[in-house]
Amino acid sequence: MSGLSRVDDHGVRFRSHVDGSAHTLTPENSMEIQAALGSDIAMVLDECPELPAEYARIESAVARTTAWARRCRESYCGPGVPFGIVQGGPWEDLRERSACELLELDFPGYAIGGVSVGEPVEAIARVAGLTAAMLPPEKPRYLMGVGRPEDLILGVEAGLDLFDCVMPTRNARNGTLFTSQGRINIKRSRFRGDPEPLDPDCRCETCRNYSRAYLRHLILSGEMLAARLNTIHNLAYYLGLMDKMRQVIEDGRFAAFRHEYMASPAAGRFGEEDR
Repeated sequence: MSGLSRVDDHGVRFRSHVDGSAHTLTPENSMEIQAALGSDIAMVLDECPELPAEYARIESAVARTTAWARRCRESYCGPGVPFGIVQGGPWEDLRERSACELLELDFPGYAIGGVSVGEPVEAIARVAGLTAAMLPPEKPRYLMGVGRPEDLILGVEAGLDLFDCVMPTRNARNGTLFTSQGRINIKRSRFRGDPEPLDPDCRCETCRNYSRAYLRHLILSGEMLAARLNTIHNLAYYLGLMDKMRQVIEDGRFAAFRHEYMASPAAGRFGEEDR
């Protein structure tokens, strides 16, 4: 909505993409909205410039994010807990400044924002790791907007606890599915008569009840059931991965699991003939 919005110290003024009506989102009413929704976690209003951006632009966003975080912290009265959001782009000194300023406000949890907004994958991992080390380990640390399965594993290795991303649901709607055998594009013709489950190692509703051929038929026919069944599977895959990481951490086998996963077909690759 960059072409429809204007950001200043008061908040964000924007026009609806639906009917053009004018709206203003401030730190205070953003907290009111999340309280009314009954959010378990209420995210502060922050400014997240798209990268690449000049140092001065990111520095200004850090200052504004801190000011808004203070207003959010003071005004929040909902049932959940508010999280501060660390900004700072790719610059370590700005990340450290943002983290220190937010730590003074003593939030119950902290998020790492401003990653996966145009920078290379290597930069995402570097910034996420160095920022996580700046945050207290006894409080939840949340990486916003990053979500390839391999990114989750590297994030957990860096000490991160929570993640969110549109990837499992958006990819599901487009027919890209995560499996233990690698990612597959269910639209491919080779699945036309395939009676096998999507992933033989998965026990989700989709894999227990529907064949690859039927899932291909649904998405090529434009059936909404395709989006539902694909989403069920992708979310089950992600939740299963997080469950597995919790278990191997408790068992002291995380390093071995990381190595095995990164060497497996599931790590960031499509299955044979599915590119």
